[in-house]
Amino acid sequence: MPEPLDVDFAVVGAGLAGLTTARAILEAGRSVAVLEARDRVGGRVLSQPIGDGQVVEMGGQWVGPTQDRMYALSQELGIKTFSTHDDGDELALIGGKRYRYHGQMPRMNPLVLADFIQLVMRLERLVKQIPVDRPWDAPRAREWDAQTFDTWLRRTAKTAKARSMLGFYMSGIMATECANFSLLHALFYVRSATDFQTMASIGGGAQQDRFVGGSQLVATALAERLGDAVKLEAPVHRVIQRNGYVLVESATLTVRAERVVIALPPTLAGRITYDPPLPSHRDQLMQRLPQGTVTKVNVVYDVPFWRDQGLKGFCWSPRLPVGAIMDNSPPDGSPGVLVGFLIGNHARSLAREEPAARQKVVLDCLTEYLGSRASAPHAYHELDWSAERWTRGCFGAHFPPGVWTQYGPSLREPVGRLHWAGTETSSIWNGYMEGAVRSGERAAKEVLLVTS
Repeated sequence: MPEPLDVDFAVVGAGLAGLTTARAILEAGRSVAVLEARDRVGGRVLSQPIGDGQVVEMGGQWVGPTQDRMYALSQELGIKTFSTHDDGDELALIGGKRYRYHGQMPRMNPLVLADFIQLVMRLERLVKQIPVDRPWDAPRAREWDAQTFDTWLRRTAKTAKARSMLGFYMSGIMATECANFSLLHALFYVRSATDFQTMASIGGGAQQDRFVGGSQLVATALAERLGDAVKLEAPVHRVIQRNGYVLVESATLTVRAERVVIALPPTLAGRITYDPPLPSHRDQLMQRLPQGTVTKVNVVYDVPFWRDQGLKGFCWSPRLPVGAIMDNSPPDGSPGVLVGFLIGNHARSLAREEPAARQKVVLDCLTEYLGSRASAPHAYHELDWSAERWTRGCFGAHFPPGVWTQYGPSLREPVGRLHWAGTETSSIWNGYMEGAVRSGERAAKEVLLVTS
């Protein structure tokens, strides 16, 4: 192994969190090296070319109000945004019935609607009690962290349909079943995203805008500014802390730095060997934060035919394997693209099938939503994020019962010369691209402050 590369700081991971960390370090006049396992930057943002200069996003893609850092960053980098297509009616398949509606909710049994509204109102009342920086200090934190969100739903909902609808939404954003994360985590997650309405909406909400040319442009533009500070195909396997410095060992080079920022999903951070070993509270935290299970699909058509029917392309159903789809077409609507998600058990079971069989299931779902024209796409793209070697799941990590109250303080706490970034460490827009950027800015401030 050649002599170590000497820099002021090392960053492990070239996703949005790691790249943002490195940018802030360079802007402060200090040197940095970013070690990335993949042959590309971006982490959980990835663009897939579909011809004629257009792309579809296979990873994170949406931004909306209160995601100020992503908007500011894209503006600084010269990357434009455009509005997600939001004109027309929505479709919902619930309890064997088909609902076409305009507005926030389909017209259904008034008792079910009233029950759903009271569920969301009760959820929001609890959300307001969460200190977003320290959810483990909420007044009933231990009570809320001792039960799953599914348990709370079953105790609180009056009707099976309302329970199914809210459970379907929350499991969708967590990419796992509601029995797998605590009520406290659900409350924190909503609080982190401002409120339920902001998190769930297109216009005026988290799905309002997309990036012209794809969200990965943000990562590649950041990497271009960092130049040769970014080292690709350099998976880190060991981090050694010594008096006065840290050695970061990868398959291709070793970096010696004053401090290191680990900007990885917790489950990947836990697979690095640390010398000396991490304190038990930090190691056990990483053992307890599984990634969600999701396969994202983009289905390409010559034209967005659903718009001709007065539909916006947003369709959902708690019973179908593809529980939700949206219009994911480029800014001018050509070609037409639908994006959908296989979540949790649906993703796990279909991952064992042959690609052709899995594609048939997806197209059958789209056909049930939108009719026979959905069965004959021009192209089909899918990505099982749980099978990605350097991600092992999306959208982010979720907190099972007991984790927040037993290990929460360890989430951002430095360990010697090691600091932590990544969207899972963000108190604002946790699990989103915005959270990743904010975490990188915070981590950079930490390391710069202690070495100034």
